[in-house]
Amino acid sequence: MLLAIDCGNTNTVFSIWDGEKFLCTLRTSTHHARTADAYFTWYSTLIKHYGIDAPITNVVISSTVPRVVWNLRVFADRFFGCRPLVVGKPECLLEYTPRVDAGTSVGPDRLANAAGAYQRHGGDVMVVDFGTASNIDVIASDGAYVGGVIAPGVNLSLGALHQGAAALPHVDISKPQKVIGTNTIECIQSGIFWGYAGLIQGLIKRVKDEYGVPMKVIGTGGLAPLFAQAENLFDTIEDDLTMYGLVVIFDYNKEQDNI
Repeated sequence: MLLAIDCGNTNTVFSIWDGEKFLCTLRTSTHHARTADAYFTWYSTLIKHYGIDAPITNVVISSTVPRVVWNLRVFADRFFGCRPLVVGKPECLLEYTPRVDAGTSVGPDRLANAAGAYQRHGGDVMVVDFGTASNIDVIASDGAYVGGVIAPGVNLSLGALHQGAAALPHVDISKPQKVIGTNTIECIQSGIFWGYAGLIQGLIKRVKDEYGVPMKVIGTGGLAPLFAQAENLFDTIEDDLTMYGLVVIFDYNKEQDNI
């Protein structure tokens, strides 16, 4: 049993892989001060609630928040008796070396997206990942991550709008029935939904034009299904792509006797 952990700026996701499929996916807010004991109390309570019997033997971690990695390492060692594989660290091997500017550090979540997308779809793939930031990852024909785009995330922009304009309320993100709002909430929803739909649509087109060969577009992240309602933005939506990519990276390291 493999426990895959993806720690983002907003949420941390735990998924249990049994060798063929994910048995469950658990989410908690990301907090750098959360201890190993607190992680285990939360994790074991939910596992018991869902009636899952999953003796974990290995752990793989992706984290865009460096301060949480130590406690996750302790969590894996103390409660599962294993040394976790941390994606992005020098000891973690990648089957396909990223082709980016010298000195550039590629986020571990983007490495996982590249590995998962290539394993499932082959190369010449674009991944649109809706998280704290809205990322586009480009995976070449040989499986290498070759760059992408980073834009402010939807919730980040919505929160900044609320904080920066005292008269504007915080609203939930949804697809409005019309573009022209007739009250403040509808106006904000329209600006966020149609504005981001246009942003993503425009970026996808520009990336395709610059890349120069046909590409498959994969949407992932919690808001991907919502924005898929705007236009035919994605060829497919895969909410487990990052977690699956962690499994792919772990399996490669195991094949190389690196674990």
